[in-house]
Amino acid sequence: MARSAWRSLFGCFSSHAEAAAAAGKGEKMSKASKKKKSKKKVAAAGKAPRPSRSLHGRMSFSDLSMSGGMVSPEDLSLSLAGSDLHVFTIAELRAVTRDFSMTNFIGEGGFGPVYKGYVDEKVKPGLRAQPVAVKLLDLEGNQGHNEWLTEVIFLGQLRHPHLVKLIGYCYEDEHRLLVYEFMTRGSLEKLLFKKYAASLQWSTRLKIALGAAKGLAFLHEAENPVIYRDFKTSNILLDSDYKAKLSDFGLAKDGPEEDETHVSTRVMGTQGYAAPEYIMTGHLTAKSDVYGFGVVLLELLTGRKSVDKSRPPREQNLVDWARPYLNDSRRLDRVMDPNLAGQYAGGAVQKAAALAYKCVSLNPKSRPHMSAVVSALEPLLALEEDSLAGPFVYVAPAENGNSGGGREGRHRRRAGRRKSGDAAESVAVVVERE
Repeated sequence: MARSAWRSLFGCFSSHAEAAAAAGKGEKMSKASKKKKSKKKVAAAGKAPRPSRSLHGRMSFSDLSMSGGMVSPEDLSLSLAGSDLHVFTIAELRAVTRDFSMTNFIGEGGFGPVYKGYVDEKVKPGLRAQPVAVKLLDLEGNQGHNEWLTEVIFLGQLRHPHLVKLIGYCYEDEHRLLVYEFMTRGSLEKLLFKKYAASLQWSTRLKIALGAAKGLAFLHEAENPVIYRDFKTSNILLDSDYKAKLSDFGLAKDGPEEDETHVSTRVMGTQGYAAPEYIMTGHLTAKSDVYGFGVVLLELLTGRKSVDKSRPPREQNLVDWARPYLNDSRRLDRVMDPNLAGQYAGGAVQKAAALAYKCVSLNPKSRPHMSAVVSALEPLLALEEDSLAGPFVYVAPAENGNSGGGREGRHRRRAGRRKSGDAAESVAVVVERE
């Protein structure tokens, strides 16, 4: 279904510019009436309260964004005191990116262009020498100040091995920039779908899925839970060792209060990844993220995009096309990525497919929690690594042309699996895997 049709049906997937406008007015939140009255008093007084941290130590987005006025650079800096963020000037970031030279250009998203730079103590005392990615807000782009502020607030306070590290920001006049650690391999989307890129091995895909799952589980189980809301391959960045880290928190939301079941908000996200109940109702929960994770896991299994209009009509929506095959081990190979060439442990793939099936369930209550997803993926990765750890055998045909093993005799096999009679008619070459 085309993007315009989705909008007309559900009023969803609006542009980031519309989201910024909606955020400026205040999105509908299912808060207690006492909090609503408090906000009205603040608005009536025309005075923004000093932002304060929550009872659990992390300042929520509403502490600043709903405070009744534009947050000043001074208030933001004070509110994030102790978060170890560096505040850069625009002059400093021009210097580290060579005045945003095109030779340093990495790419561009809804937020704006991204440039590679290099920082050290000469830029900021105490700053470790390292390459960085500098994201520059395009004032005429799809995203605005509120999403920039959301990113600073969440990533400025949240630290985890599977969340991209925000090193600092620039809030000077009209300039809004973010400075991140540099992720060598870029996004999962580019690696998985780039036309001429080498195919990712299944063990690497599992590793990426597990890392991303750990990042989501951390967000969901924090003392002040966070709903990521825009989980997709382009927001999963990879370092040189394929370690996955979640990036782009512009659409993230604080989770529901203890006495609430969901957050009511304008439907935002990316077509193909957004949970169906969220599209229909605007009710956002952690299970909305689980659905998005299931879609990404399907992309890793199949090598297909969540929505691909270039395919036949019945195959354009990945979830709808793949779902009937996921719990059928006899037909699962029909949806597996042909680029994998069957190089995976069948048991691990079947269990990963069954997990994806649960995650994209139409009933959010049937979806597992992300902590359970992590627990399910960890042994699968171990199983896959074990299957690749032992020596393999390449069996060369005998001189008389009779290999004794037919076509399979010309492929690598695991040591010890061939019948003893084959050994007399062929030469085995053991290849140790690293």
